Amino acid sequence: MDKYLIVLEKSETGFSAYSPDVVGCVPTGATLEETTEQMRSALALHLADVENCPQPRGIDAYLEALRDSEGETFFLTHIPLDQVLIRVCSKKFVGGVRSR
Repeated sequence: MDKYLIVLEKSETGFSAYSPDVVGCVPTGATLEETTEQMRSALALHLADVENCPQPRGIDAYLEALRDSEGETFFLTHIPLDQVLIRVCSKKFVGGVRSR
């Protein structure tokens, strides 16, 4: 199963989240728990489009994303998604290359 990095950042009004692999998926929330739940929902919607499902880029890209992070505090977390959705998305990639 593919694993996506999720970055949760503290902001002045609560928290925001993003994944370097999933452009445009940037939910916010008042609490860490609310933001995590918002991220779970947002990722499910973004990854449901299996034709445009992004492939995780790996640790080097993740380290670069963390270096570029504007937040003073950030958290890494595992957010479980629907296993069927992940399997469908994963089938779009063969040997690290997107299949057509």
